[in-house]
Amino acid sequence: MFGADKGTADRLDGKDLVIGIVQARFNQGVTDTLAKACREELLARGVTASDIEHVLVPGALEVPVALQAMAEKGGYDALIALGCIIRGETYHFELVANESAAGVTRVALDYQLPVANAILTTENMEQAVARQVEKGRDAAQVAIEMANLLEDIG
Repeated sequence: MFGADKGTADRLDGKDLVIGIVQARFNQGVTDTLAKACREELLARGVTASDIEHVLVPGALEVPVALQAMAEKGGYDALIALGCIIRGETYHFELVANESAAGVTRVALDYQLPVANAILTTENMEQAVARQVEKGRDAAQVAIEMANLLEDIG
């Protein structure tokens, strides 16, 4: 098994990793909190501030193209997608949620680059607020763990 000699704690060491974050501005109160929690967790895990590149895009549908541009640019060990989609009264929620998730996954697979997807999809603002800190931290941990795992495999 790949990385059998490494424990989870070792895989959560962000030292020497370069991480890109793409944050959607739509529902910015939530996405700002996601980004803050994510950045704090990256720093706590050893990623240096100068090795974190953070860009803003208008909404969740624009996240994948920014991730793709960062992947094309190269130099990242992992990327993180941050956004917040809240169900409304129309079918638009499903379209945005499905297409943004598919785009994020496509970037990860096309570039063999870990992309932690923390684009929240919730029924209401209360659910989004309840998840914003935890999911921001989770995204940082996923990015670090997967970057280290792929390094072990490669």
